[in-house]
Amino acid sequence: MDISVAKRLFLAFVQSLGYLFLFIVFGLFLDSYFMPDIYVPKQHLATIVMLLAFAFLYYRSGSRSREQMFYAVIIGFLGEYLFSIALGMYTYRLGNVPHYVPLGHAIVLVATMNFCKKPIVKTYRKQLEKILAFFIVAYSTLFLIFAQDVFGFLMSLAVIYLLRNKPRERLFYFSMYLVVAFLEIVGTTYKCWSWPETAYGVIPFLKSANPPSGISLFYFLLDLGCLWFYKKRNLMAWKRMKSIRIIATQNVVS
Repeated sequence: MDISVAKRLFLAFVQSLGYLFLFIVFGLFLDSYFMPDIYVPKQHLATIVMLLAFAFLYYRSGSRSREQMFYAVIIGFLGEYLFSIALGMYTYRLGNVPHYVPLGHAIVLVATMNFCKKPIVKTYRKQLEKILAFFIVAYSTLFLIFAQDVFGFLMSLAVIYLLRNKPRERLFYFSMYLVVAFLEIVGTTYKCWSWPETAYGVIPFLKSANPPSGISLFYFLLDLGCLWFYKKRNLMAWKRMKSIRIIATQNVVS
């Protein structure tokens, strides 16, 4: 990979995930422990900003992405109340589920999809997968050594294992791991939310960091849920696309 290719890949990253990272830093700061108290409640201010970002992405997205954004908000809403409020697996700053969180799930999903759709990213997907796999191993290992994050390390290994025979999905989920790792570091640093010292606070022998390194494994459920709803809503189109893929694969083999 020469310098010109690296520059083009970096530009593709900046135009999708780079903007997302900046938005995460700014958006979560509005609900952070460090944000000064103002007349408008901080979580409401963060929600307004998130709504504007959601509307912007929705307007710029195609019909399929728009539909999946809608599903992501619904699944994110139900999942947050189940995992955080009902099961107490993690806790938000005020003990509630901020309204901006389900919207944020949709934004993370679409931004990661947009990155993976970039032509230069598709061309060098194999090299990117290797780089991201190295990052996952290194990141989770450092958390294991310095934060006794056994829980996150095991989930990180599960990510790599589950995607070993999934070449079509591998780049997206590896990229999602990177995004979620950054999101969780910022969110917990700002004290917007926190994770217990053991796995979800229910498995005492499975130590966990705040945040656990491999928590993106549970974010994958969001994408799988969105994909399931999309397939059910567009069954004929999905079957047609599967048939085209099979024919294309057969032609390549031939």
